[in-house]
Amino acid sequence: MKLRTVIYSNKVEIDNVPIYSCPSCNRSEVFPEVKPDLTGLIGQLGAQPAKQTFLFNEWNEWAMLLVEAYYEHKHSDPAIVRKMTEERIDMLLDLLAVAQATGDRDWMADIHKRLSQLSRSMLQYG
Repeated sequence: MKLRTVIYSNKVEIDNVPIYSCPSCNRSEVFPEVKPDLTGLIGQLGAQPAKQTFLFNEWNEWAMLLVEAYYEHKHSDPAIVRKMTEERIDMLLDLLAVAQATGDRDWMADIHKRLSQLSRSMLQYG
């Protein structure tokens, strides 16, 4: 698995998208657990998007962890990524308790989205 740039409509670059790459057949495929978030981002761009660049790790919590793992450890070792994911889930659960205590529904929804992204990745990658 690698972090790659996906080009949409020849105008939009989406950097740091987790991609499976098969060295023997040279096929590449977007990591299945991030496809819903990638298609959601593309859907928001519309059919005729303006030229722009996005960092997918700002849209997807798991992609953010992979970027951090790469820059901190220079590779995305599954054991390191799993530990980082577990730590992030714990942090988000703590934040969820604070958000619930304050009654901030937008913050709670954002945390639930992030937890969902991480749980999808844990099922497959962890």
